[in-house]
Amino acid sequence: MKAFVTGAAGFIGSHLVDRLLERGERVVGIDNLVLGKRENLAPALGSKRFVLHELDINDYPRLVDCLRAEREPIGTVWHMAANSDISAGVNNPEIDLTRTFMTTYNVLKATHDLKIPQLCFASTSAIYGDQDKVLTEEAGPLFPISNYGAMKLASEAIISAALERFLERAWIFRFPNVVGGRATHGAIFDFIRKLRSNPNELEVLGDGSQEKPYLHVSELIEAMLFLFDGVKQKLNFYNIAPDGTATTVRQMAEAGVRVVSPRAKIRYTGGSKGWVGDVPRFRYSIDKLKKAGWAPKMTSNEAIECAVRENVS
Repeated sequence: MKAFVTGAAGFIGSHLVDRLLERGERVVGIDNLVLGKRENLAPALGSKRFVLHELDINDYPRLVDCLRAEREPIGTVWHMAANSDISAGVNNPEIDLTRTFMTTYNVLKATHDLKIPQLCFASTSAIYGDQDKVLTEEAGPLFPISNYGAMKLASEAIISAALERFLERAWIFRFPNVVGGRATHGAIFDFIRKLRSNPNELEVLGDGSQEKPYLHVSELIEAMLFLFDGVKQKLNFYNIAPDGTATTVRQMAEAGVRVVSPRAKIRYTGGSKGWVGDVPRFRYSIDKLKKAGWAPKMTSNEAIECAVRENVS
């Protein structure tokens, strides 16, 4: 059976497509190319085992027609498509409703109508909201402070409901901040863009004290595939993150300046948050992931250093 990847041309989706092809799988990718880039799939587009369809998941008739046209049945949906710009979703709630929740709704509708048995879902630490305690998978109550987090949490809820009705199995992966080559958003992406525009100064939102765990995209993909292959409950939900390490915004800014423009001065705008809806710091437990048998090799700082180099080259 084929794998179906939504958001296939995006940052994480394109890396996932590459790894699935390396495993010998046949892959159908869908992307509306609003945030994704066709060049992210340059290696994959040369493979006879991959096809990319440029369409909007929320155009349901086209989505279903596209998947029905495949000669081989779809075995698993890897739903990576979503709005990845949290601050944009704060300014316009329609963005997360449409790109994050409704894409999940329509993907689930397709799994029902086409009898696709399995779903893998890209969730987020943002579902937990702003909490002082270490975030385990059982943490609660869950009160997200961004529209992005709220729509991801709502997506988890309808996936759970689908398992009761028709879906055979689901994996929910709760990402931390993910970094690496092909990034389309995030602090590193913004810092490099700003430094190229103005090599003399880097404006940083907040006071630089915001601190979060950052995971390299290669390790994220490795963790997801490990869980997909080895954990087979009806509902499988896991935090994925570096093991007990985190990076401040100040450290990221300094890493960007060091690589892109060593003479640039860093100017902080002040305040503990970068924007409305920003969780300034959180601590993630991956004890459940380690118990399953997987742990990352990179620290958060090592992932940042690697990602800066990849996005500059």
